[in-house]
Amino acid sequence: MDSQRPGFVLILLLMLVLDSFAREPIKHPPTTPVVESKTVRARDLGIPFDGTPGKFNAITDVPGVEVGYATLISGEGKLEVGKGPVRTGVTAILPRGHASLNDPVYAGFFSLNGNGEMTGTAWLDESGFLEGPIVITNTHSVGVARDAVIAWRVKHGAADKTGYWWGLPVVAETWDGWLNDINGFHVKPDNVWRALDDAYGGPIEEGSVGGGTGMICYEFKGGNGTASRKVEMKDENGALRSFVVGVFLQANFGRRQQLVIAGLPVGKEIPGEVYKEESGSCIAVVATDAPLLPNQLKRLTRRVSLGLARTGAISGNGSGDLFIAFSTANPGAADPGPLTHSVQTIPNDRLDPIFAAVVQATEEAVVNALVDNHSMTGRDNHRVEALPHDRLHEILKRLK
Repeated sequence: MDSQRPGFVLILLLMLVLDSFAREPIKHPPTTPVVESKTVRARDLGIPFDGTPGKFNAITDVPGVEVGYATLISGEGKLEVGKGPVRTGVTAILPRGHASLNDPVYAGFFSLNGNGEMTGTAWLDESGFLEGPIVITNTHSVGVARDAVIAWRVKHGAADKTGYWWGLPVVAETWDGWLNDINGFHVKPDNVWRALDDAYGGPIEEGSVGGGTGMICYEFKGGNGTASRKVEMKDENGALRSFVVGVFLQANFGRRQQLVIAGLPVGKEIPGEVYKEESGSCIAVVATDAPLLPNQLKRLTRRVSLGLARTGAISGNGSGDLFIAFSTANPGAADPGPLTHSVQTIPNDRLDPIFAAVVQATEEAVVNALVDNHSMTGRDNHRVEALPHDRLHEILKRLK
């Protein structure tokens, strides 16, 4: 019996190791056969854009910002409510990353068209601070996502500096019911926790992942898109100061014939229809390390509208277009300990380069959401085609 014991122990240890791997969350789940994978960004196709992007050309070029996803894809064929097919997910954005969950950031909010939802914005407008992460999901999962964010923060962080467990999370949505069993309520608290836990910096995925999984933009496959811009400004001594502006959006809006890329009417050149009328939305998140106050950040959110307009958007009646902006500068500004705080800001008269950066990054983020994507088949075999790269290249070349 003793001679067999080492082998038994080794088998037991192997089983435990395999079990631990089975329990380990996968940061980026593999796609299923219902999608056709490709990873190409807009600049890879030679599409021209104004401005200079950051290292990753993403919102994560702003130091400290982290993004995480939980992607839910399962089932095919006829819709059975509660069973699928499922094409949805969750996106989480942590302004200061995991290391500084209890250090709020100055923030501003703007509604271009209010046929949508972004929770927590009443207090954000009142206080000028964003407290905690931003989560984006589908329309009918806002409630579960909001509650899950509170539970996650209670588990992962201490009470705030006043000693209270208190939070009004910012959770936003766009509708994915054309491809997804949206009334099946497939987003669960552990999916939200996974997106929050797995948030990371550096290059991030775009297209049909996280909250963008089931989204449609200009009647092509839409979803997540991001871009960034470097902004250089001279200080009072003539020295250059460098800042970054990053935009992340969940693109789920527009009719095919409206789409404009590089100033050219691309949508009119590629016939096709998914909807009879516009029924989508856009959630946009603007991040910067430039020291800006809440009223200035609200001004940034308004410039998102101009970036969307560059791609042809009209913000139709059925489109919930809600934007939030935050600055990672001025850490500790919400600390209730000191009676007064000294904070930095940039004068309004010098904000034009930052305004331009928001417009430019928004435009490119929309095109990235379309280009860095794949076709998808969802509920009731509804299919949405990805923007064809070869056709786009031909149109841009012919119409220049």
